[in-house]
Amino acid sequence: MSTFLPAIRLLQPDRLKGLAPGVMLAVLIALAATFLSEHYGAPVMLFALLLGMAFHFLWDEPRCAAGIDFASKTLLRLGVGLLGARITFEKIGALGFGPILLVLVSVTATIGFGLLMARLFRRHWTFGMLTGGAVAICGASAALAISAVLPNRPEREKDTLFTVIAVTGLSTIAMIAYPILFTALGFDDREIGVMIGATIHDVAQVVGAGYAVSEEAGDTATFVKLLRVALLPVVVISIMLFARRGEGAKGVSLPSFVVLFAALVVANSVGAIPAVAAAALSEISRWLLVVAISALGMKTALKEMFALGAGHINVVVSITLFLMALALGLSVLV
Repeated sequence: MSTFLPAIRLLQPDRLKGLAPGVMLAVLIALAATFLSEHYGAPVMLFALLLGMAFHFLWDEPRCAAGIDFASKTLLRLGVGLLGARITFEKIGALGFGPILLVLVSVTATIGFGLLMARLFRRHWTFGMLTGGAVAICGASAALAISAVLPNRPEREKDTLFTVIAVTGLSTIAMIAYPILFTALGFDDREIGVMIGATIHDVAQVVGAGYAVSEEAGDTATFVKLLRVALLPVVVISIMLFARRGEGAKGVSLPSFVVLFAALVVANSVGAIPAVAAAALSEISRWLLVVAISALGMKTALKEMFALGAGHINVVVSITLFLMALALGLSVLV
């Protein structure tokens, strides 16, 4: 997984010039989404996503692509990392041990189910491992990390591309549908946050879905999601050992935005962050996330997912539904 700190160090003037068109476009969409949200009362994240998708054609514009990609990845991770300034150990302790157990069980079971579905739909086991890991942990980022340590097959690149598109598309659908579903099932905001954090693939859509419900749901969803993300190095190393391949392992490490998130949680818990500074970091984080969601929308083309084969789609959809069903079955833990 790429991280935001190395990218920030690379922001030289020529690099900034190349990023500016795409980033400014994402900022403009974020401002429009904020305006609509304030005047019509709908979630700003939803407006940002839908407006972004309406401008998907700009993702194919070379002058905009680099900035859009930067906003959807680097700014997203920085925004999530800064969310640690609004969370304390007291809030985490209020969650209890249940969500941690839920994450451990669901990640393990989902990867195993991915292998089973790959065999059922006559796909190579590496595809099951790839999609199972992507769904279980953190979507596209997990897919890229896992792909790096899988055996080098001719289909690996195509399978990786499909997985990235599929989990991004399904996460987009889940971002809209899951809050409605969990609310209809009678969950409170804390429980909805746990379920969103435990079931949606990508960090961006977890944040969008959580804060579309409430601040409490968003904070809870972010923490539960980062529990899943923190398992990525363990899963990648385990897959590497299972596949008996060493290449790609050198880059496995805990993502920097997870480290930043944890550091801010610790600092905020011991009172090292003044209330004014915590509020400022929280507001910066919110804007970064709206901009990132706007950029993610511009990168999303759902029709591409359905053009890559029914068998592949069946595997990743089955795994997604399994994760949601498993989380619902284990909801007594939360």
